[in-house]
Amino acid sequence: MSSTEMRYVHAVTQALRDSMEKDPAVVLLGEDIAHAGGSFKATRGLLEAFGEGRVIDTPISEAGITSAAVGMALTGLKPVVEIMFMDFITLSMDALVNQAAKAHYMFGGQGSVPMVLRTPHGGGLSAGPQHSQCLEAWLAHIPGLKVVCPSNPQDVYSLLRASIEDPDPVMFIEHKSLYARKGVVDTAQTARIGEASIARAGRDVTLITYGATVNVCMQAADKLAAQGVEVEVVDLRSIQPWDKATVLESLSRTHRAVVVHEAVQAFGVGAEIVATIADEGFDELDAPVLRVAAPFMPAPFSSSLEEGYTVTVERVIEAVGKTLA
Repeated sequence: MSSTEMRYVHAVTQALRDSMEKDPAVVLLGEDIAHAGGSFKATRGLLEAFGEGRVIDTPISEAGITSAAVGMALTGLKPVVEIMFMDFITLSMDALVNQAAKAHYMFGGQGSVPMVLRTPHGGGLSAGPQHSQCLEAWLAHIPGLKVVCPSNPQDVYSLLRASIEDPDPVMFIEHKSLYARKGVVDTAQTARIGEASIARAGRDVTLITYGATVNVCMQAADKLAAQGVEVEVVDLRSIQPWDKATVLESLSRTHRAVVVHEAVQAFGVGAEIVATIADEGFDELDAPVLRVAAPFMPAPFSSSLEEGYTVTVERVIEAVGKTLA
């Protein structure tokens, strides 16, 4: 298999399949991932291919699943955990924050935790406040955890392969609304955690984003191009570590920036990026750096309220207009 068109969710499946074929230490565990193929069918067909010893249905206990994965990783396996919704990661935090993230440091570099935790985040499906959250800023705040958030099928495939091969714990965050998105995937193409990509080149303003809002920013850039505004879109791809060099290089060309993410704006990923630009790229700025993100409130159930809560093309265009004014 080389290049073929596939959906985002099928790129996840293919990355898992190829990793398991390459390395017998890779095992999958999570709720309903084996016989049911996972809540979003990302593990469909893998039980039949690799058996119950490597594709493991677990009890409904996120704390137990993640703790087991940490133990597996410390003793030679490479577990890939699926947490059904990112909202449920709250139940996994002790194992992630106090064990997985700290083991390499506390053992003086003599041990590592090569585990991946896959989980979908985000709204847009009227799933309400307990099934729509974007909590990646929590994880990015913890030394020892890597946090990846791909926006397209190719990056899902390449970055999941890289995450499984990484010796450190990686939080691999997918977006529910992207699972059906199609794109060409080249299985020979590799990616490195911590490297951003320029999704669109431009000269007037830089949009810095990741995950599902990359597509929102690309749509905004298309509309702004019709008005003569050339927008550069930086897809971070991973937010811990994040590619500061690419962001500052883009800023040196455009001299204006807007940070866009679906998560709540307060104390979010965007705040860290804006602070870094203020520290290290201030002389390049011709206008204040703006943020477009969710308001400080739980995600609403109502579809009409959720439309006002989520990041839209119009909100991005408005922010670009302000920074160009």
